[in-house]
Amino acid sequence: MKPFELTPGPLRHAFAACLVALSLAWSGTAGAEEEALKRLHAFLAKASSLKADFSQVVINEKGVPGLKSSGEFHLQRPGRFRWDYQKPYRQEIVSNGGKVWFYDVDLEQVTAKRLNDAIGSTPALLLSGDVALEKNFSVESHGMDEGLYWIKLLPRNEDSGFKYVLIGLDQDTLAGMELNDNFGQLTRIYFSNVKIGGRQDPALFDFKAPAGVDVFEEK
Repeated sequence: MKPFELTPGPLRHAFAACLVALSLAWSGTAGAEEEALKRLHAFLAKASSLKADFSQVVINEKGVPGLKSSGEFHLQRPGRFRWDYQKPYRQEIVSNGGKVWFYDVDLEQVTAKRLNDAIGSTPALLLSGDVALEKNFSVESHGMDEGLYWIKLLPRNEDSGFKYVLIGLDQDTLAGMELNDNFGQLTRIYFSNVKIGGRQDPALFDFKAPAGVDVFEEK
């Protein structure tokens, strides 16, 4: 999954042609942004709950793929989700009640963050319903790539910790995400076996640190 890039068309030498091209580009951009918002809201309205398998790869600033991982993702809007990383290492990321817990099973360590401070750590917060997308992000169409329609979210806050998030939809079903952080690192996620709708077990989103693990809570 690579970002979809638009290349400029041939230069126009006639002034009148320039005006026409600019007006068409402006109207096309506005229409594309409206389409992106429409598709994103249609998906979010439909996906009050979601369950899927995922595979993830982290790519460094030189474009070299690194750690690959996989597991299960659960979403129950508003405000609750769970990542269960199963391979190669066990990790749980759980969001509920305005907090996000990161539990590294092998390190026996839990880190708790406030909701707004955790967006750069897990792009699933953008799907949770607890983040006002249009207030906090500029939403753009990123076109078609790999058979998916991509929507780009650019943070309005420069201190967000990341440059952008891409959300990939197959029709109106979640199929992929990409997060580009401020260090040039990409996190790419593909979803499969996506099941939308139905009530999930509330216990999935209740997190209690196991006895004996170190807990760090960011204020």
